[in-house]
Amino acid sequence: MDRLLYHIVAFLVVSVWGVTFVFTKLLLNDGLTAAQIFVLRFIVAYVLLLAYSLTCKRFRLMASSWKHELLMASLGVTGGSLYFLTENSAMIYTTTTNTSLIVCLCPLFAALLIALFYRSERLHGIQIAGTLIAAVGVVIVVLNGRFVLHLSPLGDTLAFAACLCWALYSLLMIPATRRYDTLFITRKVFFYGLLSMIPYFMINPDEASIFGPSLFTLRLPTVLNLLFLGCVASMLCFLAWNWVMKKLGAVVVTNYVYFNPVTTVIFAWLILSEHITVYFIIGTLLILTGMYLSEMRGKRREESL
Repeated sequence: MDRLLYHIVAFLVVSVWGVTFVFTKLLLNDGLTAAQIFVLRFIVAYVLLLAYSLTCKRFRLMASSWKHELLMASLGVTGGSLYFLTENSAMIYTTTTNTSLIVCLCPLFAALLIALFYRSERLHGIQIAGTLIAAVGVVIVVLNGRFVLHLSPLGDTLAFAACLCWALYSLLMIPATRRYDTLFITRKVFFYGLLSMIPYFMINPDEASIFGPSLFTLRLPTVLNLLFLGCVASMLCFLAWNWVMKKLGAVVVTNYVYFNPVTTVIFAWLILSEHITVYFIIGTLLILTGMYLSEMRGKRREESL
């Protein structure tokens, strides 16, 4: 029963992340840049987590060693600043389809990367088949019958960099979750994600102006969108994601990224009245089948321990 709960939480997190593009798009239309949106949402999340952490009896400010603190900094960069900057920048130079397709295939890269470092996390037999089937499902859902990709070397490279960042984040979460609790790790991710953005704003000082008096001129809908991205999509979702990753393992949880385009299409159907095609249905069935095969292997491994 507990394992089912972990999977439900992972699915809910991906569902929220699948609809954040709408809120981000609205903020971009309001004149905010991708970097400003990232920093503002992470500031909200970090302040809330820090305030809650200070009320805990076992509050700790730093990791137990400088190596572990460096690990936390790496998580903040790979899962925070560098990931969001590369993904959002990719949208400028390539199509949404290319970006979505490349980024949502990160479970494949994560599984390969983790297998290089952790023998116990390697995929075997039915897990490999399940992951590949799910990946094919993602391709079908994202392309939606339009099997034409417009190659853009710079944009596609940035999208691949975002994909690799999330794969590295998944890899680094393995040693982190073995030593520290989810609250501490998530707070560190937000802190170092924000800290690592300082060089960016030094290079682009005009974007830093949002953190002055102009911040108080934001419209109420803009503030509400930022609060949603900060409180729900960042704070709650990162906490939940890191928690289920600790419970189910990095490979199993990262596979849920395959559901991202599925939830996006469903949201577009419900809110924007976009059509659901037969390609979406076929792709979704393949994703579900692949996830089932991968989880069946993971469940058997757990029962044998």
